Amino acid sequence: MINGLISLFLPGFPTAVVYMLQSTEYQIGPYLNWFWHTKNFSKVMQRRTLDQTRSAKLLLIVLRLGIMLQIVIGLSLVYLGLFHGLIGGVAFGFSVIIISPILWAHLIVIPLVLGRIFISVPANKRQIMASEAIFRNHPAIKIAVVGSYGKTTMKELLATVLKTGFKVAETPANKNVSVSHAQFAKKLVGDEQLLIIEYGEGAPGDVAKFAQITHPNRAIITGLAPAHLDQYKTLKAAGHDIFSVAEYVPADKLYVNVDSPSVKPFIQPEYQQFSEQGSLGWQTSSIKVDLNGTAFSLKRDKQIMRLHSGLVGKHQVGFLAMVAALGFDLGLSIDQIEAGIAQTKPFEHRMQPYQLSGAWVVDDTYNGNLEGIKAGTQLLNEISAKRKIYVTPGLVDQGEETEKVHLEVGRLIAKAQPDIVVLMKNSVTNYIQLGLETDGFKGELRIEDQPLEFYTNLKHFVASGDLVVMQNDWTDNYA
Repeated sequence: MINGLISLFLPGFPTAVVYMLQSTEYQIGPYLNWFWHTKNFSKVMQRRTLDQTRSAKLLLIVLRLGIMLQIVIGLSLVYLGLFHGLIGGVAFGFSVIIISPILWAHLIVIPLVLGRIFISVPANKRQIMASEAIFRNHPAIKIAVVGSYGKTTMKELLATVLKTGFKVAETPANKNVSVSHAQFAKKLVGDEQLLIIEYGEGAPGDVAKFAQITHPNRAIITGLAPAHLDQYKTLKAAGHDIFSVAEYVPADKLYVNVDSPSVKPFIQPEYQQFSEQGSLGWQTSSIKVDLNGTAFSLKRDKQIMRLHSGLVGKHQVGFLAMVAALGFDLGLSIDQIEAGIAQTKPFEHRMQPYQLSGAWVVDDTYNGNLEGIKAGTQLLNEISAKRKIYVTPGLVDQGEETEKVHLEVGRLIAKAQPDIVVLMKNSVTNYIQLGLETDGFKGELRIEDQPLEFYTNLKHFVASGDLVVMQNDWTDNYA
């Protein structure tokens, strides 16, 4: 309690406040909720530090000046009360000083709200309306990539392979909302043959809204898993939103990943299906997986593709098969497809293997869903190592499914039989522990209170011959 009170007046308090705003993407509700649940502001930045953007620097200046000005006013009132007989000056002055950090932590949201109402929202609406016309009139084949997980991976795979024979433009990184789509549209030249547009989904109605603006004529659904259930409430609701894209594309141009069991209630006979077994009439065989990548063959009638990707994991085969088969249907040659697949490699923090002190580390810290956990634990089980280590804090935004999902996480980890499990201490740790116990985990369990310290000192934890799989990471606004 005392340490928490002292933290309000430490020099790092303004930085912590701006960090909290930045981490919640300047959303007022989540920021205030985090603020009022924080007991010690000196311990807010456990995993990351403040990104010194122009906005962050400006907010820091305003916050520091505001707090300092209020403290000066408070001291002036105390002075007037002590030496010039101002009635109530001392008490009121100390009150002004004591509330200064809390008051300014709230006042700082006023320019954000005003800026959003009078500047950001109108400007964004204008951009989005302009982009709708650009997408509607663009002659390219427009492919929407939709799903609870794997969207960015699928988009990047499509772009890499299809660029071997076409002029392709794709939305950058994980920029997958309307404003990002509008910024993407502004940069289009007009002679692109294929546009690949990733759709984010954060709340009911998002996917339909994106489709109305971007006018896709094909769509790929990468899978359905518990995600953003704080907004969707149920997996069924998330599924209805994701599959709403079917209203905007021909049924035979909607491709669905049936390796994701949750999509089955939404499948219609006209939809195209793809999986680890194959895609669009092509069948997979001879699958081989190691930490250098994934190899397999695709066969249809007398035609065969021999594919090798730098992506790691058997779960990647369905995506790769889909991309290869679609590329062939669009007109790429087998040689072009094989060359394109050979160029694919792990994306940053998505099943990305690297060596550390003689150990192999698979960094999947961007993963945030149950299907990803299944893929990571499967990989842990498939690859040989002297010692196997699994690291996770669990998953966020699981809503009413939180307990059920994390019991399943624990069971999946136990079935992979790692030697050591490292859990980051938070609100779901007990559920994962119970899942581990339920499936008879016999290895060593470690609970870490300081995630940043653990990740920073990972090289001192591993040894030559180890295999470490790290899945998901929580930002500091989750506890």
